[in-house]
Amino acid sequence: MKRRHFNALALAGITPGLFAQAKAPSGAAQGPSILIVGDSLSAEYGLQRGRGWVALLQQKLGAERVSAQVINASISGDTTAGGRSRLPALLRQHQPAVVIIELGGNDALRGLPLNMTRDNLSTMARLSREAGAKVVIVGMEMPPNYGARYAQEFREVFSTVAKAEQAALVPFFLAGVADGPDPLKLFQADRIHPNEDAQPIMLANVWPTLRPLLPR
Repeated sequence: MKRRHFNALALAGITPGLFAQAKAPSGAAQGPSILIVGDSLSAEYGLQRGRGWVALLQQKLGAERVSAQVINASISGDTTAGGRSRLPALLRQHQPAVVIIELGGNDALRGLPLNMTRDNLSTMARLSREAGAKVVIVGMEMPPNYGARYAQEFREVFSTVAKAEQAALVPFFLAGVADGPDPLKLFQADRIHPNEDAQPIMLANVWPTLRPLLPR
């Protein structure tokens, strides 16, 4: 599969201070909580509030008559180290049934060692399981200009963690967005962050992995 443009894809845009509050959206259905710990790709960076894939997920749950509420604890610019440090308090506060971990892109952009990223993701998955939650690891890929070997090793971090920690895996969060026939149409003017049109595709990449973990 060609990863065209991918555009230096500052995959999660290192933009400190922008975040989605860790709370369920207004009018969310009561029931088990789905906790999302992510970066700008999940924090609605550059989007109108309520138009990101996480908000679309809550709508999808309602349409599918799944009684669950989404807690978005995503922060733009966050790394796996940041997610790891925040997670214990989030688990205590929300007691989620499912934890979706969408982190790692900023680690690569900052040149952090892959073994550190792997360790942080593994710890987050383990802590979530020990708290009684099912875990979804959301995979990411790097642009070709990072080199084929690094791109392969980075891709394998997510599958390795998912296998070792008995977590479900979304292979590539931006499949159909960063590698489509005209990916620039699906990015904001910064050519870094997916635009509103990309959000349903991102949700469609997560849903088949998430749905089996939810109540029927």
